Amino acid sequence: MGKLQSKISFHTSKYRADGSVGQKGAAGAPQQHSPAHTDAVTSVAALKPDLCVSGGRDKSVAVSSWRSGAALRRFIGHEREVTKVTSALDSNRVFSASRDKTVKMWELHGASGPSQHFPGHDLVVTGLAVSPDASQLCTGSRDNTVCKWDTETGECLGRAAISRNLVTHLCWVPGEPYVIQTSEDKTTRVWDSRELQVAHTFPAKQHIQTCCDVSQDGRYCLSSSSGSAGHGAEATLWDLRQTRGRVCEYKGHFQTTTSCVFLPRGPALTPSIATSSSDSTVKVWDQDTAGRG
Repeated sequence: MGKLQSKISFHTSKYRADGSVGQKGAAGAPQQHSPAHTDAVTSVAALKPDLCVSGGRDKSVAVSSWRSGAALRRFIGHEREVTKVTSALDSNRVFSASRDKTVKMWELHGASGPSQHFPGHDLVVTGLAVSPDASQLCTGSRDNTVCKWDTETGECLGRAAISRNLVTHLCWVPGEPYVIQTSEDKTTRVWDSRELQVAHTFPAKQHIQTCCDVSQDGRYCLSSSSGSAGHGAEATLWDLRQTRGRVCEYKGHFQTTTSCVFLPRGPALTPSIATSSSDSTVKVWDQDTAGRG
């Protein structure tokens, strides 16, 4: 199909295998930062405009600065690898899920230990989505269940199970009571968080759905697919208002597309998305044309 490239030009950085970062700036000198984790990083999410949160195989959760790269806080409390991290943007609360089957909440400016625990899943927790006001949390697991929690009390407000629904990712629709969920059963579901019921299921794909994201205007969602040798590995754009079928597909990766995200849109930029893959590439796509002119 050929190499697909976005027309957008970006300021670039070079990432080296030794963990240092070389950034093309006015001074031309590379910036070097100490690692936030002692083992592989498994998840990362935006926390505030200048902060991010990450989880790792070292069982820890770290809060770091986007600008300086410095790790500002490190939370330790899980017994096994951290699988997912999330936060409501501009919130002081950080949430982490782990292979120890638990979810924990941490306060950015609080004590070093977790401020709330959310036990209840029977297998590794693989999905986290927090409401915009950080009052409710949805979690998903390989135990085929999705749960809703009160973040203040830790109370489980609902639990729904669907056969073969091995959750891979969750994300909350901005300004709406809906949560998007991808699964190893090759489907993308829309949950109504109020009653914790499935409001819509998009047509099943041919491969496992690995990740999802929602546009800031709440109109579109993305899902990404597993694949190998050029088969599958696409990202798919869905319209949440007209849910009869896919809007667009982004094909060009040769191995599983592990993550997909809507990129922030500036006044002079066209809507764009980014995908990462097990083929060691990250691609940026024109949202409307899938990279075609």
